Amino acid sequence: MFGEHHSLPLVLINLLGLAGILIWHIQGRRHPTARLIVQILFFGGMSLVLWLAGISPYHLDDGELQDAGLLLARSARVLWWLHLAWTMIGFVHIYLTLNRRPQEAHLLQDLIVGVVYLGVALSVIGFVFGAPVGPLIATSGIVVVIIGLALQNTLSDVFSGIALALGRAYVIGDWIELADGTEGRVVETNWRSTNLLTGGHNVVVLPNSVLAKQGVTNRSRPDESHQMTLTLRIAATHKPRLVEEIMLAVLQGCERIVRDPPPAVALKTIDAVAIEVELLFRVASAASRMPAQNEIIDLVYEHCKANGVSLATPAQSLVIAPPAPTEHAASVRPMSSDAL
Repeated sequence: MFGEHHSLPLVLINLLGLAGILIWHIQGRRHPTARLIVQILFFGGMSLVLWLAGISPYHLDDGELQDAGLLLARSARVLWWLHLAWTMIGFVHIYLTLNRRPQEAHLLQDLIVGVVYLGVALSVIGFVFGAPVGPLIATSGIVVVIIGLALQNTLSDVFSGIALALGRAYVIGDWIELADGTEGRVVETNWRSTNLLTGGHNVVVLPNSVLAKQGVTNRSRPDESHQMTLTLRIAATHKPRLVEEIMLAVLQGCERIVRDPPPAVALKTIDAVAIEVELLFRVASAASRMPAQNEIIDLVYEHCKANGVSLATPAQSLVIAPPAPTEHAASVRPMSSDAL
C-alpha cells in the first residue's frame, strides 16, 4: 500500500507545481523579473516540502511504486524538474537583460534554453521513469549524424550564427559593411540569417555562414561617427596656400559634419594642370554621409566662385597631343635609288 507519510507532501508538491504553471502563464513575458520571483518561490516551496518529507527527486521510494501512488509520485517529481528548468532559464534571461543584450543574445539564450530542457528531459527519463539513458543517447547520436549530413548548409548557418553571437562582432542596431560592399543596419538576427536595413530602405537577408566567411567592418564602434574623404582638383594657376584656406572655410561652414575631431585639408599632389586636394571630415553616422557630402559640394562651388578659383579638368579627360614635326624633320626626304 502507498506510504501514508508521503501522500500529503506529494499532493502538496503537485498543487504547488500546477499553481506555479498557472501563474507563470498568467504573468506572460512582459514581466520577466516578477516571473522569475514567482518561479523561485514555487520552486523553493516544492524543494522545501521534498526536504522536510525526506523525498528524493532523483528516484522513487519503494513505498511509492504501488499503483495507488505511482502517478502522484512521478507527477510531483516531473513538476519539480520542470520548475527547476524554468528557474534556471529565468536566471539566464535576467542576466542577459541586466547586461543590456536581450535581443542580440537571442541565439545564445535559445542555445542555453535548449541545453537546459535537454538536460531536464534526460534527468526525468532516467531518474523518474527509470529508463536507461545511455542507449537513448547513443541512438540519438546516430539520428543526429544522419540529420546533420542531410542539413549541412543549414547547420553551417546555425553554428556560424552561434559563433557570431559569442564573438559579438556586431549587435542589433549596429551599422556594418561587408567585404563585398554590402552595408546596412542590423535589424534582426536569428538561427539562420542576419537582416540588414540598407540606406535605400531595403532589407538584405544574409546567411550567417556568408557573414562568418567575409570580413565585417562595424561602423558603429567605437561610435557612430564615420570618416569621409572628398577629392578635388583645383587649377594650378592658384597658390596652394590659398586653395587650402578656401577649403578649410568650406569645411568650417558645413553644418552636417562632426567638429571633434576637426576636419582637415590635405594637399596631395601638384602638376602643370591641377592641385589635388583631399577634404577629410567625419559625419555623425553612416546614414548622414550623402547629405553632408552634398552640402560640402555646394559650399565648394560657392567658395570657389566667390574667390575666383576654378576647378581643373579631370585627369582622365586630358589628351596628350603628339609632338609637332620640327623644321629639320620636315626637310628630311628619303633617298632615291638613283643616288645609290
